[in-house]
Amino acid sequence: MTRPDLTLAPRGADNVVVPRPRPWRWVGMAVVAVLAVAVVSSFVTNPNYQWDVVARYLFDPRILAGLRTTLLLTLIGTVIAAALGLVLATMRLSTSPLLRGTAGAYVWFFRGTPVLVQLILWYNLAILVPTVSIGVPFGPTLWSASTNDLITPWTAAILGLALNEAAYLGEIIRSGIISVDKGQTEAAHALGLGRLDTFRRIVLPQALRVIVPPAANEAIGLLKYSSVVSVIALPELLYAGQLIYARTYETIPVLIVVCLWYLAVVTALTAVESRVEARLGAGFRRTPDDVTRNGRWARWLLPRR
Repeated sequence: MTRPDLTLAPRGADNVVVPRPRPWRWVGMAVVAVLAVAVVSSFVTNPNYQWDVVARYLFDPRILAGLRTTLLLTLIGTVIAAALGLVLATMRLSTSPLLRGTAGAYVWFFRGTPVLVQLILWYNLAILVPTVSIGVPFGPTLWSASTNDLITPWTAAILGLALNEAAYLGEIIRSGIISVDKGQTEAAHALGLGRLDTFRRIVLPQALRVIVPPAANEAIGLLKYSSVVSVIALPELLYAGQLIYARTYETIPVLIVVCLWYLAVVTALTAVESRVEARLGAGFRRTPDDVTRNGRWARWLLPRR
């Protein structure tokens, strides 16, 4: 009697992991690749984009002047909105019902009405209040001026953008402050820290980690919202483009120029936001090992290891 010829499987053959076939993933990748090639081909080969016109207007002095106005509006509006938002957040966290109610009414009104309507109202404030004056109540007037002279397109734009943005930033700051556990404050008081030091050293650093991402998002949004000031004839970036293509009828190339500048500024702001967010998030997540820190600002912006 002969023994059957048995072939033994190699040791560990049962533990071989076979990748799961995913055919639809490849189909999806192929579709995305074809669409991407089609879009790029359209940008490159379609003569209606008129890239030569885009290049001619990209650094046009009128476009650059509009860009400066847009950046200035965004900067001033963000600073005023952040300061006012901090006051609103403090009022909303107050134990006084009057302060809480006033801040709540402010947030309700400015979040509930479109920013375009607010801009038009500020620009036409003289219809409601022809003269602005300061004086002693029920006494003499110390100073007076015409509202038309005070509310210029610049003033109306800053008021409309900053007051509207403050309503959102106030809620963002409030959410960041209340996200810090109350035990942190109690522990700081137990160690002998005063209220100001507790807020500055304990609460604020932790709250900023929550506040910065949505606040930066709001700042980027304000950059784009600033285009609505074109309705009051303030020559920001979009309005400068409108003035050009209203005369030359080269609408699409000029709008491409406007979009390119918006994309460039938003990209720069996003990069700064990422650095600041990484810096404030140090200790809460793993940071890249290949980060180098050179210079004072780089040491502040780049995360600690």
